[in-house]
Amino acid sequence: MKTRLLTVVFLLFLSLAATAQKTDKGWIELFNGKNLDNWKVGKNAATFSVDSGMIIVHGNTAHLFYDGPVLDHSFKDFELKVELMTYPGANSGIYFHTVFQDGGWPAKGYEVQVNNSHTDWRRTGSLYGIDDVREVYVKDYEWYTEYIKVQGKHVTIKVNDKVVVDYTEPENVQRGKGNEQRVISSGTFALQGHDPNSIVHYRSVQVRPL
Repeated sequence: MKTRLLTVVFLLFLSLAATAQKTDKGWIELFNGKNLDNWKVGKNAATFSVDSGMIIVHGNTAHLFYDGPVLDHSFKDFELKVELMTYPGANSGIYFHTVFQDGGWPAKGYEVQVNNSHTDWRRTGSLYGIDDVREVYVKDYEWYTEYIKVQGKHVTIKVNDKVVVDYTEPENVQRGKGNEQRVISSGTFALQGHDPNSIVHYRSVQVRPL
């Protein structure tokens, strides 16, 4: 009886330890690897498809917005890890603090650039038009991780664990006409389909609310 009781206690301990480990990590996968459930796109929806556990981005200009239940798709302070691969000449982007928009370039929030060989000089990791990166840190046809952390007014962007942007938004910042909503606020994430010549694969989109 005593041995059986000890076994039960030990198994309970392992179960609690595993739960604690999962809770401590806190990462939540937003893409299920099978379909675009919990994601929403307006015009040019055919730009996004799912194949072999990946979101394939290839087609006319469009944006795929996370529209799922995690924090009711409204994030303020967070960490985001995205695993992706670009093809030659590809251009894409990862928006945060944005909101669903049927077409055009999202007016709200910031874009983090995805571009290793496109003609646009703003390269992967740029906080687009705000704190731009000229260096190329990753190659086409190679999987890499783009990491974004937002805490308060502070934005940190990493490419494969290398910090490429460390930006703090000024208090009462004023943007130019048409960019008034390009500020820290709250909102969802969006993946960009830039143009028909761009091909990008995304295989993981993980968030950890802070």
